[in-house]
Amino acid sequence: MFATMLPGSTDAARVHRFGGPEVITIDKVPVPLPGPGEVLVRVAAAGVGPWDGWIRAGKSVLPQPLPLTLGSDLAGAVVAVGPEVTDLAPGAGVFGVTNKRFTGAHAAYAVAQAGMVTREPLRLDDVQAASVPVVAVTAWQALFEQAQLEAGQTVLVHGAAGGVGAYAVQLARRARARVIATASAKDRDFVRGLGADIVVDYRSERFEDAAKDIDVVIDLVGGDAQARSFAVLRPRGTLVSAVSNPDQEEAARRGVRASFFLVDVTTARLDRIAALLDAGELSTDIGAVLPLAGVRGAHEMLDGTRPRPRGKIVLTMAPAR
Repeated sequence: MFATMLPGSTDAARVHRFGGPEVITIDKVPVPLPGPGEVLVRVAAAGVGPWDGWIRAGKSVLPQPLPLTLGSDLAGAVVAVGPEVTDLAPGAGVFGVTNKRFTGAHAAYAVAQAGMVTREPLRLDDVQAASVPVVAVTAWQALFEQAQLEAGQTVLVHGAAGGVGAYAVQLARRARARVIATASAKDRDFVRGLGADIVVDYRSERFEDAAKDIDVVIDLVGGDAQARSFAVLRPRGTLVSAVSNPDQEEAARRGVRASFFLVDVTTARLDRIAALLDAGELSTDIGAVLPLAGVRGAHEMLDGTRPRPRGKIVLTMAPAR
């Protein structure tokens, strides 16, 4: 099972009680061992996303027994494989997520479900690769599995400069859809560069003035933007939210479909994303790179108590290749 001798312990960003960023500690924990269908990854880089803040604060929609190690997105090298793993071997560079609870990645060594990782895109370094999995797969599922977007349709993407939104714009453009996006004025050029045909400044403009008879709305914001989006959908149009359950009574009244979904990161979906990245058809956006010891700062960015640049926050466990 093991390619090399492993250390007995590893640094990990841990939570022993739910709360603000101050509850995160860097602990020495035993290096975990992979079970059936699992691989042990020497983590080079791990992404930080809003879900990490929810888990740390005790607001996860999934049960999260304490204590726990934070983190789900990761990139690194397989160092050991568990029983029943046949398509990955020690030494393989991989990216993906740890498990369905989205925990365990913010450590120098992490166990991941083999069916939730795949070989790392050749064109990306570890930091870039670790920024991709959850957000890119969420965008893919929203557009092509939930909304079943087709060429020639018009899609409205709310929160287009965010992690999921940036991939949604790129993927929709690649699918030959017309893209209307909402973002802040400072991100207008960035979102236009991703392929949006129209970018609406959500602070000073109403998207209803630019968006009419929309086939698909991708809601990555929720709240008022979601509620107002029903009015711009064409009959039998589709609203897909990755943040909250849409009003089903309103959907029925308008004659449209509306759904909420939780991302399901799988090897097959990651393979599709990796192929597009290697073909140069998708780009990443890194906002901040911090060492594992800076994880509290990353969570302060998530909570808005520290300035946060646009783009993904990534933690490094070892020098990026």
